[in-house]
Amino acid sequence: QVQLVESGGGLVQAGGSLRLSCAVSGRTFSSAAMGWFRQTPGKEREFVAAITWNDGVTNYADSLKGRFTISRDNAKNTVYLQMNSLTPEDTAVYYCAADVSRWRSRWSGAYWGQGTQVTVSS
Repeated sequence: QVQLVESGGGLVQAGGSLRLSCAVSGRTFSSAAMGWFRQTPGKEREFVAAITWNDGVTNYADSLKGRFTISRDNAKNTVYLQMNSLTPEDTAVYYCAADVSRWRSRWSGAYWGQGTQVTVSS
């Protein structure tokens, strides 16, 4: 049973930073990628970033490059998302995903965490 547990969400003022964590248990994904997505009410889930476990290759949504950084700690089976210079438009539920892949420019994941709320106040 794969389990992904996100933490680190919360309320932050515009311009601030947060770091999200995703602890993975139940299975290893040594040859796959992990990722972060986000969703706001009434909108589709949006790809944020992905990273491969074995060599740390990263991909980002174009609109978030330079502000968000994804990283992983293989020894801890944990993936992180560092978010800087946050704006109210970054307010969303952020989801961690495992076994992430891209097909025809669309990213998706096979396993999902429960999500963590990030709220950025103006």
